[in-house]
Amino acid sequence: MDEQEFVSLLQALLLPDTEKVKAATSRLNKNYYSDPRSLIALIHILISQSETQIRQLASIEARKLVQKHWTKIPEDQKPQLRQTLLQSTIDEEQQLARHSKARVIAEIAKIDLEDGQWADLPGILNNAATSGNVRHREVGVYIIYTLLEASPDMFQDNMTAMLVLFNRTIQDPESVEVRVNTMLALSELAMVLDTEEDQKSLKSFQSTIPHMVKVLQQAIKDNDEEHSMQAFDVFNRLLSYESAFLNAHFGDLLQLFMQIASNVELDDDARSQALAFLMQAVRFRKLKVQSLKVGEAMTKMCLQIVTELGETSAEDEDVTPARSALGLLDILSESLPPSQVAVPLLQAIGPYVQHQDPDYRRAGILALGMCVEGAPDFIATQLHEIMPLVLHLLEDQSVRVRSAALNGVSRLADDLADDMGREHARLIPALVKNFDLAVTGMRSTQAGSDDYEENVSILKASCMAVDSLIEGLEPDDAAQYVNELVPRFSALFGHDDHKVQMAAVSAVGSIASASENAFQPYFEKTMQSLGRYISIKESEEELELRGMVIDSLGKIASAVGAEAFQQFVEPLMRASVEGLQLDNQRLKETSYILWSTLARVYEENFAPFLEGVAQALFASIEQDEVDSEVNLGAEASDLIGQEITIAGRKIKVAGAGGVNEGDDEDGIVEMDGDDDDDSDDWDDLGGISAVAMEKEIAVEVMGDVLTHTKSKYLPYMQKTIELTVPLLEHTFEGVRKSAVSTVWRAYACIFGLAEDQGMQKWQAGLPLKVAPTEDLKKLGDVVMKGTLLLWEDEMDRATVTEVNRNVAATLKLCGPAILSPEGNASVSTYVEQITARLVLILQRNHPCQKDEDDLDETEIQDEETNEYDWLVIETALEVIAALATALGDQFGTLWKVFETHIYKFASSQERFERSAAIGTMADCIEAMGNACTPYTKRMLGILLKRLRDEDPETKSNAAFGAGLLCLNSKDVKELQPAYPTILSLLEPMLDTSPKSTGPASAEAEARARLVDNAAGCVARMISAAPQGVPLPQVLPRLVSLLPLENDFRENEPVFEMLIKLYQAQEPTAMGLKKEVLPVLQKVCGPPEEQVSDGLREKLVQLGGFLSGQ
Repeated sequence: MDEQEFVSLLQALLLPDTEKVKAATSRLNKNYYSDPRSLIALIHILISQSETQIRQLASIEARKLVQKHWTKIPEDQKPQLRQTLLQSTIDEEQQLARHSKARVIAEIAKIDLEDGQWADLPGILNNAATSGNVRHREVGVYIIYTLLEASPDMFQDNMTAMLVLFNRTIQDPESVEVRVNTMLALSELAMVLDTEEDQKSLKSFQSTIPHMVKVLQQAIKDNDEEHSMQAFDVFNRLLSYESAFLNAHFGDLLQLFMQIASNVELDDDARSQALAFLMQAVRFRKLKVQSLKVGEAMTKMCLQIVTELGETSAEDEDVTPARSALGLLDILSESLPPSQVAVPLLQAIGPYVQHQDPDYRRAGILALGMCVEGAPDFIATQLHEIMPLVLHLLEDQSVRVRSAALNGVSRLADDLADDMGREHARLIPALVKNFDLAVTGMRSTQAGSDDYEENVSILKASCMAVDSLIEGLEPDDAAQYVNELVPRFSALFGHDDHKVQMAAVSAVGSIASASENAFQPYFEKTMQSLGRYISIKESEEELELRGMVIDSLGKIASAVGAEAFQQFVEPLMRASVEGLQLDNQRLKETSYILWSTLARVYEENFAPFLEGVAQALFASIEQDEVDSEVNLGAEASDLIGQEITIAGRKIKVAGAGGVNEGDDEDGIVEMDGDDDDDSDDWDDLGGISAVAMEKEIAVEVMGDVLTHTKSKYLPYMQKTIELTVPLLEHTFEGVRKSAVSTVWRAYACIFGLAEDQGMQKWQAGLPLKVAPTEDLKKLGDVVMKGTLLLWEDEMDRATVTEVNRNVAATLKLCGPAILSPEGNASVSTYVEQITARLVLILQRNHPCQKDEDDLDETEIQDEETNEYDWLVIETALEVIAALATALGDQFGTLWKVFETHIYKFASSQERFERSAAIGTMADCIEAMGNACTPYTKRMLGILLKRLRDEDPETKSNAAFGAGLLCLNSKDVKELQPAYPTILSLLEPMLDTSPKSTGPASAEAEARARLVDNAAGCVARMISAAPQGVPLPQVLPRLVSLLPLENDFRENEPVFEMLIKLYQAQEPTAMGLKKEVLPVLQKVCGPPEEQVSDGLREKLVQLGGFLSGQ
């Protein structure tokens, strides 16, 4: 083998000439790399060559060939090769080349040690790592690290010795490289340390953590960016491992990283890395963070750091401490209860928003905006204090502060649509004023100047704030702003800044959606203005704008209705289908969403488009997830041109510079740095692929389309099920979540069609009293089995929440059919499995409610719940109520399983937990009828307590439940003595005098519900035991409230009770006929939803009877 030619070919690979690189690559692959002697030659070159880059390149190429050729090299040559390679590595002065050589040693050792060869290597490396020569220590520790990285389990039997060594080298007095590489080695060793079985080694490992902290602190102090980043990386990796490694020092580590993050004298990169660690700590160890009660300190720290945002925008993508702090606030509010984040933030921002420095004022409103999504229920209760601050900042002299305030309005409105919508009379004029000031400012400033760009920012933010806010308004309220807003925003359709264009287009779509018929005068002109954008495709910006236009046109279609929009459907559908071919992910997704919208508008009349829509959605779902082309460098160049699967994603591997060789031989990489960095490419592949996100939307849209087109979708139903059920096991939680929704909606759709075709209305209980069709049986089994598997182990709480919601909705709509397994299995099987999963959720022991690995039970007992986590429990309660609906009186035996958990929530300190638990109890009492009798005493005690609750929603639910208990339970001895107490508690609820001011306030709505439920309770009590109620005092008050106008469901028991009283010619009722007659006329009129058709007929008869008296 011609070594001189070999060297010249390696040198050619370093030339900036693609053709020469290709030629050299081809010759190396063809003439050298297929021969085992090439490995010997490369080892000789990496040892003897004077040129550093050649030594390094030879090391990289040799490492690739070790697995292929080392075992083929004659045994008598290996000792010399090992000796010279090891000595050369120790003597190598250039760090990058030394590291590359060390990796060759590790690759050979991995083979040799498994084969019982090179037995003296561990001793040699241990001697080197503890040598008096610092160079020897650096090489020894680095080789050990590379061996651990390549095959950590080879050191599992020597765990104690390795930890003794590392406890020494982590404190090396001379070399930061030894200390940092020890940290890296420890992070690899942790992967094979059994924390449960090997407590001694765990404690030894934990003893290294304080030394790791010192290494990080020193690197930061020395402005040693490379080593500090490596140290940060080790801490982040340990955070992703079992919690046992960091638990003993976790609180101290949080304090350390908070100190680093808040120290303005340190480098921004180090501070951002510290904030990144805190983000991951809160996300993956939220229960531990919560138990340490550091949320408040973190929140206040973030608020202060956000003041450093300065001239830059919060929306810029560059990583800075200020933007990282905003990200941490978002995660804190999502992961921790309001008492640790939202409450201290609201207490702290007062001085900020009133500060003379605009950076502080901006920080206050930006921080508030970041916390809304994680704690919407709590923030909603504080709006009366927040709104004055927001309105004040919308008038701020600083453009940056007003821009932040507009952003705050958007965030508040996104998550509190109804609550913010009630404030429209104060907010929209302020938004319009900002918009007009920006337009004026742009006219008086030079395009491209800072002032001009700030005004553009205000313009865009005003559009976005209106966009978010208007969706929370009732149509009549939104209608009053159409003439004021649409002309302003329509004028921006042709703006030079495409982001302003997009914001204006989106806002007009939302205005149309919210105002409905009031948008009609602007419909034709808007369609003409936007129509020219549905085919643009010359740039990425144009494609983004096109997608936004299509999205808004869908909203406009919903607003104006099927007939008015008919002429635009076909061209819009054509444009959406063409958009699928333009390789723009956002455009694809907006096309799918448009189909969902049009299917909802046109329902079965959407049939002409179903073939194309279904096939396009199927094609999207059937895609291989090959959306990335990744250059993995030398270490994976034998994969060039192939597809590999990493974290559930198929990735196409490119060669250096994206060059793919046509043959199957190894390719060559560029020499831009240490080959250590090759593994970094792999670390970035854990994210979500664009194709997976597209599938999430496609599957969800498919569920929308089948729901609205009903029987017209039947030709595509089988394939829909075949494609969707396997996605319940997809690696991306978004796809799993959409798949859950779609398979359950498919079942509900088929069930509804079966009823339309003559299947009897379902009846509660098992065994089934109404047999479903064979197709329904089979589909139900497929859906239930797939769901139960997912439900058991799913780690994503949003997906579990979606499971809960779909199961609950389907049981209420379709009854118990899906609970009955096909075949000879016990009919209780599905019910038992569902019950087991629900109990886990109520106990907060479901996988989605835990950290990455379990904490001790004592650590999480009686902790508050953040609002995202509560959704999982709240929707599980909905499933319990739905089970009761589907099972009827048979649910009485299941109530025993759930009651203790529900009672616990009913006694919670959190109002939303009490309200949900009492509401669930009431629904169960209603569904199981007389079967609630054995539980009367305990239920009554809880309900009486909650009738005294300070929260109107909880009190309202308690009134509903108390009335149902009086009606359904046969435990007269327990109930009759309680009647006076119940009536005394209900009396103040029946007071309709106004308690608050302001139109349609949340308080007024809650009070209206309370009045209706209290009235319903009284009516049920009278129906159950009229002798227990003083009718002369109670009945006139009750009649004065009729008809009930908020909760129409409660009209039913009230009027059924009146009918019974009149049938019995009860004296008090007979004396109220003059008051009752106009009530009957009103309740039998519009809206029809006030009472059922059957009850309306009875009331008409009652009216005739009373008129004739």
